[in-house]
Amino acid sequence: MADKRATEPGCLYICGTPIGNMEDITLRALKVLEEVDYIAAEDTRQTLKLLNHYNISKPLISCHEHNEKQRSFEIVSMLKEGRSVALVSDAGMPAISDPGSTVINAAHEAGIKVSVVPGPTAESAALALSGYGGGRYVFEGFLPRKKKDRQQRLKEIGHEQRAIVIYEAPHRLLTTLDDLLDFLGDRHMAAVRELTKMHEEIVRGTISEVKEHFYQNEPRGEFVLVIKGDEVRLETINDGPSIEEQIAAYIAQGMSRKDAVKQVSLDTGISRNEVYKKSLF
Repeated sequence: MADKRATEPGCLYICGTPIGNMEDITLRALKVLEEVDYIAAEDTRQTLKLLNHYNISKPLISCHEHNEKQRSFEIVSMLKEGRSVALVSDAGMPAISDPGSTVINAAHEAGIKVSVVPGPTAESAALALSGYGGGRYVFEGFLPRKKKDRQQRLKEIGHEQRAIVIYEAPHRLLTTLDDLLDFLGDRHMAAVRELTKMHEEIVRGTISEVKEHFYQNEPRGEFVLVIKGDEVRLETINDGPSIEEQIAAYIAQGMSRKDAVKQVSLDTGISRNEVYKKSLF
């Protein structure tokens, strides 16, 4: 008796693929990729490496952030004709900080069946590895690239009590760590890079400690940052002196207001922005 097929005509398959190690792919995903008529890929060159590794040969359609809208019409047309299509990104799950949502929405709106083939995602892998994933968390993906927009977003999540997961590129890592320290305070965090690959690494510590590590060691590879939630109350710290009193004490010792704000931020783990507001007494 022949094995039951994993795919059916006219269905769009959202297919998770490995985030690094090519062996991190499900048996179902392999069957789907083998059986579909077309594979819509974020980067056909990257997907071809995976397909060649498993001796799979299928027609590839490029579908990335710059052409996704146009491609969605073409893919929906194929699906209406009864063709099956697998949608993949370079790594992980399509539409999770990757292209794909436009195609998926277009298929739903056209009344086409959409099925998901789960696979690894960097956010959940990093959260588990960090040790900070015991409760709820929020996923921010990539922060805005413009400084003003990025800092505004950090202000908005500054008092988030759940763990925060952020993606970052190596050339922006130090700038982002500086902003995290300024707007979230010196919390504990984990910087995870090159997940599931040969040079996988995790650096844990306070934000200032992680920043110092990567000032000394050039950031390489793609990063997932896991930051502990805000466990500090702004009114008092361990029933000790108030923020205002701590600032006043440092100023009385001869520090400038700016340096006093910086030092209290480091002492308490409260963001410099919040400490500065408290300094305006």
